[in-house]
Amino acid sequence: MRIPAHAVCTAIRDDIVSGVFEPGGRLTEEVLARRYGVSRVPVREALRTLESEGFVTTRRHAGACVAEPTEQEAADLLELRMLLEPLAAARAARRRTEAHLKVLRGLVRLGQERARRGQAEDLRSLGGWFHETLAQASGSPGLIALLTQMRHKLAWMYVVQAPSRPVDSWAEHGAIVDAVARGDAERARALAAVHAERAAGAHRPRVRAAAVRTSQPAVNMSSGRH
Repeated sequence: MRIPAHAVCTAIRDDIVSGVFEPGGRLTEEVLARRYGVSRVPVREALRTLESEGFVTTRRHAGACVAEPTEQEAADLLELRMLLEPLAAARAARRRTEAHLKVLRGLVRLGQERARRGQAEDLRSLGGWFHETLAQASGSPGLIALLTQMRHKLAWMYVVQAPSRPVDSWAEHGAIVDAVARGDAERARALAAVHAERAAGAHRPRVRAAAVRTSQPAVNMSSGRH
């Protein structure tokens, strides 16, 4: 069975974000093909995609390597997300469907419940799902793609501290959904801007090792990893 390049791309990106491959480390087609149990063709395609996304760079005499973003690049990306998330919320207020609202309200209920119970381990994934759904509700494919890519890159560049008062954070989520449900684009934009600014303050740059081990264990791509 031929593993599609987009699945290989996702696997490599996940390993870069999680720190398996460190910034500056070489990404050889042979090693990656062996790791993911695929041929070199989808690996080559995946590396081209990841280079266009900014996760990979090509160096003379070294080939493909994990990119090494500067502090300024990381700060710029965080600032850009603070501009785009309010835009997504405003567009969601105009374009959301009832299906989007159902999911968003369900996530808010779950988040508020987990926050009250102090179940912090679930809140990060619920928050990611909330913001992904809000972006989807914008109905803007280009904006959705940008925000998705930003989430991956910010997870790679930053450690995000849990909010000191998660109940308040999920109350903000709820207020954004209420504005979206009413079709109040400006209110949704303003609330999302305040929320994004507070969230940005919880981001701390990651400290990573300088080199990457190339003897990583194999990954079975046919096991359903996406």
